[in-house]
Amino acid sequence: MRKGYQTATTNYDLLQEFAIKNRNNPTEAERALWQYLKGGVMGVHFRRQHVLLDYIPDFICLSKGLVIEIDGGYHLESEQAERDMARTDELNRMGYKVLRFTNEEVLGDIDRVLETIAEEIDKP
Repeated sequence: MRKGYQTATTNYDLLQEFAIKNRNNPTEAERALWQYLKGGVMGVHFRRQHVLLDYIPDFICLSKGLVIEIDGGYHLESEQAERDMARTDELNRMGYKVLRFTNEEVLGDIDRVLETIAEEIDKP
């Protein structure tokens, strides 16, 4: 179902502005994970804060259809958790695989996080 680049329609300019702002102000966990994802270190190209439809995933590998989200504490709140689940479901329907990690997982067990990502990259 995934085909090339899919960008937002009516909200693109606003989302792109947010994406640039987010890229320039990453969380500690985003900054830490980016050190392992940038420059094709894992054998594929990842983008940070890339506009995809009406979303801005933390990281995306377009060639593998892989979205990586790093969730801070507010993602545990029921309303945000519901929005996250709906977003994940929509991206899955579009053919994207979504991996979610907490800040604590990225900062406290980066090896396991990278192993999970590598396993997904290696899938056909």
